[in-house]
Amino acid sequence: MNKKQKKLLIRIIVSAVFFVPLYLISEEFVPVSLPAPAMLVLFLIPYLTVGYDILRKAFLGIKNGRVFDENFLMTIATIGAIVLGELGEGVAVMLLYQVGELFQSYAVGKSRRNISELMDIRPDYANIEVDGELEQVDPDEVEIGSIIVVKPGEKVPLDGVIEEGKSALNTSALTGESKPVDVEEGTAVLSGSVNMTGVLRIRTTAGFEESTASKILDLVENAASRKSKSENFISKFARVYTPIVCYLALALAILPPLFILATKIGMAGYASTGAMWGDWILRACTFLVISCPCAVVISIPLSFFAGIGGASNAGVLVKGSNYLETLSEVRVIAFDKTGTITKGNFEVTGIHHNPMEDHQLLEYAALAECHSSHPISLSLQKAYGKKVDPSRVSDIQEISGKGILAKVDGHDIAVGNEKLMNHVGAEAKSCHHVGTIIHVALDGAYAGHIVISDELKPTAREAMKQLKKAGVEKTVMLTGDARAVAEKVAAEVGLTDFRAELLPADKVTAVEELLKECTGNRRLAFVGDGINDAPVLSRADIGIAMGALGSDAAIEAADIVLMDDDPLKIAKAIKISRKCLGIVKQNIVFALGIKILCLLLAAVGIANMWVAIIADVGVMILAVLNAIRCLFVKNL
Repeated sequence: MNKKQKKLLIRIIVSAVFFVPLYLISEEFVPVSLPAPAMLVLFLIPYLTVGYDILRKAFLGIKNGRVFDENFLMTIATIGAIVLGELGEGVAVMLLYQVGELFQSYAVGKSRRNISELMDIRPDYANIEVDGELEQVDPDEVEIGSIIVVKPGEKVPLDGVIEEGKSALNTSALTGESKPVDVEEGTAVLSGSVNMTGVLRIRTTAGFEESTASKILDLVENAASRKSKSENFISKFARVYTPIVCYLALALAILPPLFILATKIGMAGYASTGAMWGDWILRACTFLVISCPCAVVISIPLSFFAGIGGASNAGVLVKGSNYLETLSEVRVIAFDKTGTITKGNFEVTGIHHNPMEDHQLLEYAALAECHSSHPISLSLQKAYGKKVDPSRVSDIQEISGKGILAKVDGHDIAVGNEKLMNHVGAEAKSCHHVGTIIHVALDGAYAGHIVISDELKPTAREAMKQLKKAGVEKTVMLTGDARAVAEKVAAEVGLTDFRAELLPADKVTAVEELLKECTGNRRLAFVGDGINDAPVLSRADIGIAMGALGSDAAIEAADIVLMDDDPLKIAKAIKISRKCLGIVKQNIVFALGIKILCLLLAAVGIANMWVAIIADVGVMILAVLNAIRCLFVKNL
């Protein structure tokens, strides 16, 4: 509880200590009699003690032209009740309203603290060696390529690769998984992880602003600025609703008494004209208390805020509540293949040649691809197993969607798909093996091909089953690979459809076609990880990027980021979004339903101020408690 909340709690307690005996006296539960002026003065003590800030805010609102808010409603309603002689009810409304405000403030603060704890990944310092001793410096002062030392119990401050040491890392703040990850020399590590056992020497690969911890914090901090349709609706609703109920309360206080005076219908029920006016003004005050929109206005944003926090705890970063809301409507999902459904760990599984030797064909291919960072190029260099000499390579030319042309040792080498072979006039030979086929031509003549295979992610099959259970009707794979490879992967994973041999522009066209199928509230999501996926991620209703190995462009273009690249998290994210939207709808229906019922009861004189308090404070507390459930959706 912060300082402001403690002050409010003290005021509530002091006010309650004054109020309870005064109320017992006023209701004749205690045989003590005080004159009316004295009772008024005494009741004003707890009233002003607990409610002076509400009165001040109402006055400032009127002064600044922002009349219709909850402070104005409470001020008019409670002052009206006191003027009419309902001293106990007037003070009780203000007292219990502040109890509700305290509870709401504490609940919101707790949800924010929970999220802050979940996201407590910002490193405070980095250890660098200076003259043989460790010195703590600010992480943003460390340059790329520097060696940092991370001791057991410390956070990894910057992304990098382990140069020396073995350890286990706690990555739960990043991925939502509590199981430690074993790391050793050569392993890439992400900032925000906690070193648990051994000392690690890490060579940094990114500056502080570009490291994973900074990006995650930036995403979460900016999420609140992107509001959902429900939040925008509630904001607009409150701006219209509050003035309307104020005018209705005014009409309730004036029109029925005027009608009674004009027609004399119902006048017999009142002892005097003054009693009649007092009764209807009191009903109007009760109407104002009930109408306060706090329960809806507070609980809806809190639900989304808590939902984003719960998703973050599960390793799913949502960039805004609008994306969380849209995700709940996803019925079609398109996937990239490499790095999304498969691991992206390409390995050479076959070399077919005529008449060239295996090692010679592989050497030409590795040299031609030596300047590429594509996973296939890296797999060729890994299979070659020797240090590549770039000086042997010249005139490198990349043909988009086809492959690489280069001069190696004076020979014209072409490495790529069948389209590239046609481009250089070499007749490609088909391969009966399933995988990515890399054809090689030497001086315009076909030299052979290399088979490269990728491994499915272990959770890919289960992910598709869970998506189906979550209500996703169609799962489609969009890939640049050959049709045979795509067909095999689609069958193994359980996809409903696939499109193969696509260029990056073709993927956008395919997504456009799928979007046309999504009618009504059906939405399309695209899942990818590469630079070439960025346009498609932007075009889909929801873009989902793989955050651990995904490119910066893909993460930037996406609306949702999976921190551990696990496709199984997609179904979990959809379930979280639907749970959150369900809670939002529950709060809207519950709060407005109770208020409308109580407003009608107040208008006909059945509901008194105590009912009004329950309809306002009680409903607000229940709505806020319901909203906080969104924090605990990790295990759906």
